[in-house]
Amino acid sequence: MSRRDQIRMSDDEVRAYFAQQRVINVATMNPNGRPHLAPLWYFPQESRAPVPALATWTYRKSQKIANLMRLPQATVLIESGESYEQLRGVSMECDVAFVEDTESVADIGTTLAMRYAGLEGEAPDELKAGIAHQAPKRIGLVLTPTKIVSWDHTKLGGGY
Repeated sequence: MSRRDQIRMSDDEVRAYFAQQRVINVATMNPNGRPHLAPLWYFPQESRAPVPALATWTYRKSQKIANLMRLPQATVLIESGESYEQLRGVSMECDVAFVEDTESVADIGTTLAMRYAGLEGEAPDELKAGIAHQAPKRIGLVLTPTKIVSWDHTKLGGGY
């Protein structure tokens, strides 16, 4: 078995990794042809797909949105590890769908806020009100993987 095959994550491992990690790096293409890279909070969308889409939001007037309006495709990276034997990650080419309905954007914002605050259950009214205030300035994004590359060097047992 090749090293590449040894370190590849299964779909279930990728799902678990998505649930564990906190930040995605999203690369879009600037008008000058150079990549624009931005970190974003995210959550995996529940689905029956082998690897779920990721949802996030950002400011409607951001450079990444201007880029995505021209070309609704992105490369997304999630990675972790401090040394070679700890390296883990997933890189995905994604098609990007926009969520523009203010109520749906607020739902994405609420889900993000709950996830990053470590809250479960019904969102507090104060949180919902704060998100509802932000939602008109934001746009939701759904990043659906079309190509996935993953690696988990912990599977090598410390060897190279």
